[in-house]
Amino acid sequence: MPEPQLSVRSARARDLAHALARREKRTVAEIVERALEAYERREAPHEPPEVFYKRLSETWGEDIDLDALIQDHRGPHPGPDL
Repeated sequence: MPEPQLSVRSARARDLAHALARREKRTVAEIVERALEAYERREAPHEPPEVFYKRLSETWGEDIDLDALIQDHRGPHPGPDL
């Protein structure tokens, strides 16, 4: 039985997939699978902010005032070096 085929209506997407497949020495199907898996991982639900901050404070043991830290290190850019 033949492998299922993925139909892509975008010429740009098709060209990118083929170019990546050639460069990576993989099949187009492998490239598409890896891209979709990476997208799925990236789009997975993130932990709520309160859980993140609780874990952060438990890990590092101190609360950092990021606004003050940024203000302390903020200064004008010297511009391009001519």
